[in-house]
Amino acid sequence: MALLQISEPGRKPAAAMHKRAVGIDLGTTNSLVTASCGSGVEVLPDEDGRQLLPSVVQYRKNQPPVVGALAKATAIDDPENSILSVKRLLGKSRSEILSQNPFIPYQFDDSREDGAPAIVTVAGVKDPVQISADILRVLRDRAEACLAGELEGVVITVPAYFNDAQRQQTKDAARLADLRVLRLLNEPTAAAVAYGLDTSDQGNIVVFDLGGGTFDVSLLSLQRGVFEVLATGGDTNLGGDDFDRVLCDWLMQSSSHSGTLSHSKRIELLYLANEIRHQLTDEESVDVSYGDWTGKLDAELFTELTRDLVNRTINTCRRVLRDAKLTVDAIDNIVLVGGATRMPVIRNAVAEFFGKSPLVNIDPDKVVAIGAGIQADVLIGNKSEDNFLLLDVNPLSLGIETMGELVEKIIPRNTTIPVAKAQEFTTFKDGQTVMSLHVVQGERELVSDCRSLARFELRGIPPMVAGAAKIRVTFQVDADGLLSVTAQELSTNTKSEIQVKPSYGLNADAIEEMLESSRDHAQADMESRALKEAQLEATQLIDALANASKVDGELLRAEEASRMADVVARLQSAISDGSSNQIHALSEELNQVSGDFAARRMDLTIGEALRGHSIDEIEHSKDE
Repeated sequence: MALLQISEPGRKPAAAMHKRAVGIDLGTTNSLVTASCGSGVEVLPDEDGRQLLPSVVQYRKNQPPVVGALAKATAIDDPENSILSVKRLLGKSRSEILSQNPFIPYQFDDSREDGAPAIVTVAGVKDPVQISADILRVLRDRAEACLAGELEGVVITVPAYFNDAQRQQTKDAARLADLRVLRLLNEPTAAAVAYGLDTSDQGNIVVFDLGGGTFDVSLLSLQRGVFEVLATGGDTNLGGDDFDRVLCDWLMQSSSHSGTLSHSKRIELLYLANEIRHQLTDEESVDVSYGDWTGKLDAELFTELTRDLVNRTINTCRRVLRDAKLTVDAIDNIVLVGGATRMPVIRNAVAEFFGKSPLVNIDPDKVVAIGAGIQADVLIGNKSEDNFLLLDVNPLSLGIETMGELVEKIIPRNTTIPVAKAQEFTTFKDGQTVMSLHVVQGERELVSDCRSLARFELRGIPPMVAGAAKIRVTFQVDADGLLSVTAQELSTNTKSEIQVKPSYGLNADAIEEMLESSRDHAQADMESRALKEAQLEATQLIDALANASKVDGELLRAEEASRMADVVARLQSAISDGSSNQIHALSEELNQVSGDFAARRMDLTIGEALRGHSIDEIEHSKDE
């Protein structure tokens, strides 16, 4: 029975309250906040009408931090306390950051034993989470001023290739900024939401997202309101900043500049390069001056200078298509996302590779934030979730270490998330009461070739013979791409679980290296896995025969024992130095040599079980 609302005669029914939820694009170069405002989702401006917030934070002594355009302007004079591109610092160790950018102007706190990239400023030590939180606070205040009230939820976008550490630190930053995160949404998926709900396009869509500091390519299937990510790839260390650095190198080389630039001069040069790059978006050539040198940069030369960077983006597109098992002809539309996609060199390369012009209907700087705002409006309850369904994927396989240092993949890469998958395992030794679980990430067959995520133990397993216990291991990846792992012994329901929150993540090169390595070593990995499995099975066979001989040695004839010992010796030698085929052949020979002994043991066991029972009793039990 449904409940009915009763109103006073003549009184208008109360309007449903619109909950305040926003979408945030926390970008490397610029950040934005959006919300549903009447006819659609709009980018919320600050008090001066500016929509883009430069993702720069300047720290001052005994004063609140400065965030945005003013901080960006003062970064030249105060580089040590003005933090740019903090998104590139998330989820990484200090050594990783310095190896990727040796000219970084910040002073890191070397007293941190964990290697965390905490930056020493005049306002104290700040880590990337705190710096990101300061940016988010400004966006929160802007949204609450525009919407005239406190926010009830937020959707924050992240690169599709962000790993667990980077996603978790993004959520931690939001928590510090007093924001309730409804979901972390992959940036390419957010772009698809923005386009998919505003057009009637259906089919396979490539979202090409080149921002200031990160790059993603996602291949999505859009059918009847369902957004499914078929494959994804990218590089968290490739963006417009890298094109600027190429121009910086060209400027220094052209002007015959020698020596090392100060941090202030380097930032000033980066700003100049960025300005030149933006001018080339609208013009065929640009007059350039640096110091006493003057020259000209045209589109043809810029194309040549940035050829390697552009090729990296196109090669990623090739890998994504290969992962999805699709050809270029199967792609219906290409969506460009991120300010760096305004460069003609990028648009031309994308159009040439896919054989069609990309979509640019929505401002590429705003499309991700708009998609996040649409999703926030749905998740907070202002719109029906039946309008559309988001199906994201995890970028790398997740698995567990098994005996022999092998990887058993539980959730393969490009699996739709959220997802939960379980698999049963068992004990390897008699009487084993503890199981150590090692969670890994990667595409290779051996643990040593994958990345370790976490370790934990399941205790309280009832002592049984090897192989009798049933341990169910469940991997669960939530909508934000965060992983939890549970292990449960089924007879007693003893359980242990862990939330995987690694301190630092993989850099983009490591991710790409893992994928390339899995393809390059596929044959060798399969051969190595086959050898390891053969070694394990042979070892278990030898141990089982040794235990049987110890328990029922009187059933073993001298000739059989001698032949078994000979085969066991040859098999043990093959386990150490032989091939999987040789091990399988000797294992089969050992099974044949010990076959009569095994049969006598079985006859003895059956005889013991039937002792004291009549044929009639046995037949009666069968009938029942």
